[in-house]
Amino acid sequence: MMSKGAQLREAMAKGMVLAPFVYDGFTARIAAGQGAQAVYMTGHGTSAQLGLPDVGLTSMAEMAANLGYISGAVDVPVIADADTGYGNAINAQRTVREYETAGAAAMHLEDQVFPKRCGFFEGKQCVPMAEHVQKIKAALDARTDPGLVIIARTDAVAPNGWDDAIKRAEAYHAAGADMVFVDGIKTLDDMDTYTTRLVEQGLPCLYNGSLLPAPDLADRGFKLMITGGGHALSYAAVCQALRDLKEGGGIGEPRDTDRFNATTSLLGLPEIYELEKRYAVDQAD
Repeated sequence: MMSKGAQLREAMAKGMVLAPFVYDGFTARIAAGQGAQAVYMTGHGTSAQLGLPDVGLTSMAEMAANLGYISGAVDVPVIADADTGYGNAINAQRTVREYETAGAAAMHLEDQVFPKRCGFFEGKQCVPMAEHVQKIKAALDARTDPGLVIIARTDAVAPNGWDDAIKRAEAYHAAGADMVFVDGIKTLDDMDTYTTRLVEQGLPCLYNGSLLPAPDLADRGFKLMITGGGHALSYAAVCQALRDLKEGGGIGEPRDTDRFNATTSLLGLPEIYELEKRYAVDQAD
């Protein structure tokens, strides 16, 4: 049976894969139900689920547990944020083993100092390039599924500039990373630099963001795009519903609507009813 990592590799060989942000099993099911080829477990969203900002407060165990819930909820490949690997090269090896067990098809390791920050936050700093090269090599040595996609992420653009980020991406790819990921792309000029200096030079690249529509990114040659569908959208919808409730214009969450029934169906309630019938005990026996 083909592993989820091998499935993801096969899909990327045919064209760019779009993986929407998810932060739990429910949002993963929503994405898969909308036809997503893959989903992306966002570290920012996972931290938000715990009521925390994405500044290195969420542990590897918490991330791996959430990954297990997500991969158990859907059949599509799951790409997972693995932050800095939660320590040095040895810690990164354990992270690979835990993420493999939890069902990751792909995972990315970043070159920030610990505690890290979300790629779009201020105040990022990077470890020496040679240190992250060794971490990538250690991660590759630790994987038991050759299909698992190891993605090397650099956050060097903001603190160090593009020249250093390019040098790092090339070094990480040369060390064996299956794909590179330059995070913190905030402008179209950044996007153009990313495209011309890495993608067009033949390096398989991931893009995180929403500067351009997915077809445009595919035309540029990106292999994987992670974007959209995350906790920010949930925040806006929940805030509006609760505001309406507070101001007297809403009624909360009714239990007899098509929307409520759709969510219970998405979560597998009809299948549970069928199983209850199949395994019911005849009380007359």
